[in-house]
Order: sequence, then structure tokens, then C-alpha cells
Amino acid sequence: MKLPLWFEIGSLTILCLILLADLILAFRRPHEPSPKEAGAWVTFYVSLALVFGGVMWLLVDHQYAGEFIAGWLTEYSLSLDNLFVFILILAKMRVPRKYQQSVLMVGIVIALILRAIFILVGVTLIEHFTWVFFIFGAWLLWVAIGQLRPSEEETEEGLKENAIIRLLRKRFPLSSEYDGSRLRTRVDGRWMLTPMLLVFLSIGTTDLMFALDSIPAIFGLTDSAFIVFTANIFALMGLRQLYFLLGGLINKLTYL
Repeated sequence: MKLPLWFEIGSLTILCLILLADLILAFRRPHEPSPKEAGAWVTFYVSLALVFGGVMWLLVDHQYAGEFIAGWLTEYSLSLDNLFVFILILAKMRVPRKYQQSVLMVGIVIALILRAIFILVGVTLIEHFTWVFFIFGAWLLWVAIGQLRPSEEETEEGLKENAIIRLLRKRFPLSSEYDGSRLRTRVDGRWMLTPMLLVFLSIGTTDLMFALDSIPAIFGLTDSAFIVFTANIFALMGLRQLYFLLGGLINKLTYL
């Protein structure tokens, strides 16, 4: 049994509208959410994912609903390490707190676009080459072994920029100051890129690197590209507010 086309199109349309509304809200009201506000939004997005799974259970198929819940929980739990890296990136780039919402939102949108491409490629490979699952499994084992190896602690000072960011720094004029959430600014009559563009790219590309282990993991739970993508959407939609919730806890709990 396949998921009905009307359900897939309707769900993706509604989710895109929610993302668009969230993006507009983040840019129109730049502010640092309080722990109470962040907690309320996290509760909302978690409830939305559970409601979506319930609707799928009632209207479509119990098996697909179970796969979605399992996939969403997997992606959400694996996204937690993204947040700590985001905290390091935003601290190193000295992004003003009031603009961090919009930065995270754009980074999440970039990540979703890149993940969608990755998911489509993965589904195509799996359909034509079943042995790709063995490569996914070997990759996950390699990542697990890497986690067991002793390594230097990742700190704000030790966080390295990726190749895309280094290339932009070399090829384009870059201002040293932020100009709100703008990507370009005029300095002494000359147009320059602002650090905000580098932050957007850092968040988006870093999240894609994390997807290299989380997406193969969810393909072990389901072979539906729709479920893989929607599970990723719901996992990433709650990340922005969870970032501020965790950020507030980090200020209070030194060893977190």
C-alpha cells in the first residue's frame, strides 16, 4: 500500500505554509525568546508532529503512522547534537541575540532544501541498488567508531570553518560588522558582504553534515521518501525554539 497522493500533497502544502509563516514571524519580530516562550513553541511543534501521526493513523495506514513516529523521534533525538554546534557557531560569529532567530530559521530552510535533494538521491539509489543499505550501515558503524575515539574537545576557539566559508572569505569583500539581518551592506561607498551570509551558510552546511548519519538511520525504519522528508521537517521545525530553551539551560547549568 502506498500513501495517497492527495495526503502527500496536502500535508506538504500545509507544512510549507507553516514554515513560511514561521520565517516571516522570525524576520518581522527579531527578539530573543524567553525560556517560557521557547518552551511553549517546542510543545506546540511536538504536539503538531503527534497530531500529524494521529491523522495518518486514522486516515491512511497504521504502519505508515508508526514509521513516521519512529522516524520523527529518531531525527529529533539525533538533531540535539546539532544545537550544541549551532550554539558554538553563533557564539564564534558573535551574532546579536535578537537576530539569532532569523539566522536559525534561514539555516533550517537551507538544510531542508539540501536534505530533500539528499533524500531523493537516497531513494533513487535504494530502488535501483539494494546493496546501498550495506553502505549506509557501514557508514553508521564508522561514525559510531569515530565517536569512541578520543578527540580534542570542540570549543568556540577550536571550531573550524568549512571550505565554502573559507572560499567566500578569500574571494569576496567582507565587512566586520553586522547590518541587521542584511546579507550586503555599503561601507565607505563600497558594497560588501556581511558576516550574516557566512552564518547562514555555516548553519545550513553544518546541518547537512549531520544529515549524513541521521538520514541513513531513518532509511532503516522506512523506505517512504515522504515519511523520511516529513520526519525531517518536523524534527527541524522545533529546533529553533529548542535552541533558545537549551541556551537558557546552558547559562544555568555549567556542565551541560
